[in-house]
Amino acid sequence: MLTKDGIIKSIKHGFIEWVESIGASINESVKGLGNIVLFTVNFFYWVFKRPFRLHLLVDQLFFIGNKSILIILLAGSFTGMVFATQTYFGFKLINVDSLVGAITAIGLAKELAPVLTGLIVAGRAGSAMAAQIGTMKVTEQVDALEVMGINSIQYLAVPRIVAGTIAVPMLSAIFLYIGNVGSYLVGTTSLMIDEAIFFSKLSEFMHVADIWQGIIKATVFGFVISVIGTYFGFQVEKGAEGVGRGTNLAVIWGMISVLILDYFLTVVLVRIL
Repeated sequence: MLTKDGIIKSIKHGFIEWVESIGASINESVKGLGNIVLFTVNFFYWVFKRPFRLHLLVDQLFFIGNKSILIILLAGSFTGMVFATQTYFGFKLINVDSLVGAITAIGLAKELAPVLTGLIVAGRAGSAMAAQIGTMKVTEQVDALEVMGINSIQYLAVPRIVAGTIAVPMLSAIFLYIGNVGSYLVGTTSLMIDEAIFFSKLSEFMHVADIWQGIIKATVFGFVISVIGTYFGFQVEKGAEGVGRGTNLAVIWGMISVLILDYFLTVVLVRIL
């Protein structure tokens, strides 16, 4: 039977274990963040070193960019259509439904296009980067590259990170365009907004700075997603189980990074542009 002192000691012990687990988690997170920073510094060192291996860059551009176009087209078109529809029913309550096209375009340019493109690429390409490099790590192909005098970061990470940084803003621009096409089709056919009013309001309220804000965000997202994907690929251990864990972490942290960075980039860019 537990005494009063025994209960107090048990509570204290449980509390100490809880605090220690929190401290260990914080320590592990800080250590991981430091490792990612060092990995990024290594990237900037090797990105300017010869040989540049442009064929690897082209392969990664094709994989990240071209193979993502179909899902970007589908996501962009339906996002534009549903955003226009929801905006219309909200604006109709205050009789400003003529602004549907402009508001949809601004929302797509500043937020939806770069963020959703980043999330799609993180889920599709970021996971693939971690899985590809992780598989090479556990099968000792990365060690073989080092033995042959080829730096693994330069050979495996640099082309993927550069390609991701280039491809994501391009995909975001496609998302923005097809989203506006979807908004126009729904607005002028289903919602019966006059075509001339739709375009006049669009040109009145939509500015080039809005597009630039989205492109800058998408460029940062592409870089961060690629760094995270390749980093977790190099951290893979313990065979197939490690590859799955590394891939999962790459997707989770890639998506979380996009959402967190979106806020801070918005705060900075609205003051600059």
